[in-house]
Amino acid sequence: MWTLTPALTVSYEVKCAFLFLSVLEFAVGILANAFIFLVNFWDMVKRQPLSNCDLVLLCLSVTRLFLHGLLFLNAIQLTLFQQTKTPLSYSHQINIVLWVITNQASLWMATCLSLLYCSKIVRFSHPLLLFLASWISRKVPQMLLAASLFSCICSVLCVWDFFNRSHFTATALLFMNNNNTGLNLQIAKLDFFYPFVFCNLLSIPPFLFFLVSSGVLIVSLGRHMRTMKSQTRDSCDPSLEAHIRALKSLVSFLCFYVVSFCAALTSVPLLMLCHNKIGVMVCVGTMAACPSGHAAVLISSNAKLRRAVETILLWAQSNLKVKTDHKADPRTLC
Repeated sequence: MWTLTPALTVSYEVKCAFLFLSVLEFAVGILANAFIFLVNFWDMVKRQPLSNCDLVLLCLSVTRLFLHGLLFLNAIQLTLFQQTKTPLSYSHQINIVLWVITNQASLWMATCLSLLYCSKIVRFSHPLLLFLASWISRKVPQMLLAASLFSCICSVLCVWDFFNRSHFTATALLFMNNNNTGLNLQIAKLDFFYPFVFCNLLSIPPFLFFLVSSGVLIVSLGRHMRTMKSQTRDSCDPSLEAHIRALKSLVSFLCFYVVSFCAALTSVPLLMLCHNKIGVMVCVGTMAACPSGHAAVLISSNAKLRRAVETILLWAQSNLKVKTDHKADPRTLC
């Protein structure tokens, strides 16, 4: 049987600092992903054709918006309602399961982006690989639909497993000795831990697809650089720049996803077994920072989004200059 450490008291100052950080991360994440969504959605409103990359980024930003909302709700529940001496509340468990499902959907969208980069940038020589690359380039909307459908199926399985185990455990506890509080607590923890692990296991297929496509891009970049050295070509090569931009987006996502996934896996035992609330707050803060960081990388590596940022900055700068000139003009004081 597990031995639990004493519950850790969290001070009022720590709670305030954590809430402030959560609000800041929520604001940054919402602004960055809403910006990606609105730039591409505005092109749809103007009936301008979206590229395959823009379409994937649009879907990815939608999942990230839901992800930030669930993480912010998790931070509020953890700070204001979840006590360290009590097991996870039912609403908190549901929020964590929904976060795992949304994070899995975000992983599927990133996998579609990785496959798209691989099909557009890598130069294949094998006929089968050429056919697959051409098929992916032409079937991006269908690929996104299939990824969304598979993600929905996994979501249904996760929710069904969670509620089925919860109902089974609640029924079993009614027939057990209610005086055995320790045993009841252990059963309640296992009741949540198994669905949590099951939901995360369903993320293995998209993660493997992501690793394979990213690995192909890395190998292609190495071959391209060796070709450039042998042919003494100019360093300002569009293909090389495309490789670097794609790998910048994918490698940053991989790093952020692994850090966020490890933080999520660590947070559940910290709260359920160790009752270490400060450690859980650090994990939740890390989980919220990762999608925001990747959104910033996507904006910096996408030419269309960079132009939109420059347009907004120029507009803000011109408005500020007009207001400054208006205040400095003595005729406006009359």
